[in-house]
Amino acid sequence: MMTNREGHRLQEWIAATEATELAPLRGFARNLRKDLDAVTAGLTLEWNSGPVEGHVNRIKMLKRQMFGRAKLDLLRLRILLNTSRG
Repeated sequence: MMTNREGHRLQEWIAATEATELAPLRGFARNLRKDLDAVTAGLTLEWNSGPVEGHVNRIKMLKRQMFGRAKLDLLRLRILLNTSRG
């Protein structure tokens, strides 16, 4: 369902999952219904936030490397210089 963008199958998966004996899985399926439109869109549409998450991950890594070494101005400079390289 996830790799083939088959969000239209989500309703039947949720119904089958809610009938299972595994309580955590039933809870997960129940909570998917709270934002069903967004979850269906995420499983159907081709757009994703992967590139943005990659940038956030890179910035967090730089922040961890700089912890305790310098102030915000040097961290900002490192982030900007690292972004320009690739």
